[in-house]
Amino acid sequence: MTMMKTILSLVAGSAMALGASVAQAQNTGIDPKAAQLLKASTVYVGSLKQFSVDTRSSLELVLISGQKIQYDTNVRTTVQRPNRMHAVRVGDLVDQVFYYDGKVLTLANPSQGYYASAAAPGTLETMLDFARETLGIVAPAGDYLYANAYEILTDGTTDGFVVGKTMIEGKRCDHIAFRAPHVDLQVWIQEGAQPLPRKMVITSRDVLNAPQFEVLVTNWNLNPKLSDGLFRFVPPKGAKKVEFLTQAANSTAKK
Repeated sequence: MTMMKTILSLVAGSAMALGASVAQAQNTGIDPKAAQLLKASTVYVGSLKQFSVDTRSSLELVLISGQKIQYDTNVRTTVQRPNRMHAVRVGDLVDQVFYYDGKVLTLANPSQGYYASAAAPGTLETMLDFARETLGIVAPAGDYLYANAYEILTDGTTDGFVVGKTMIEGKRCDHIAFRAPHVDLQVWIQEGAQPLPRKMVITSRDVLNAPQFEVLVTNWNLNPKLSDGLFRFVPPKGAKKVEFLTQAANSTAKK
């Protein structure tokens, strides 16, 4: 037996034992404790007037053969409520900077010298809706930024339970899991007076081989030093402006 097969065998054995233990603890329906933990976390993040958060995300894509390919992205997101946001995304598939100053939303691609800007609604939540529904842009960690994040994350949920305790990035966390008709959600929430999300995994069960999207929080800063200039895009010399391809135009192009 090769070293790789030995490792996989050991991992599989441990996973089966742990899975059996979790299965015994799982009940049908939503455990009020799991719901309470998630709601407390979303309410807490929603109450923060400003913060910055560093994350490392992994996106799985499934090839026609069924093989999974993983792509990684590092993101720093900065929020100042009620209407400012800045995010830098660098990874295998993306090199973008996201600006929102309460009036204008800009997506810039520094490495290629392009940017696109559009007038945007005046609050963080309405901007996130506009970006997704009109421009087809999903902001980093977007769902957790809404004031009603709990309702969004649990929409259609049929089951939920507390998996147990674990350590994420040196912080003791509650691991909770939820299930909706087509999606599974796992969230790891820091214990104590600051119930910050430390990790999130979304599994798409309606896609071949159930690819996952994982977000690991590597740092929270709840008192960042911010300036208005951080959220306002100023085109650098030589930058080329392009237009957003709206969802309506994109749908027309596919016909």
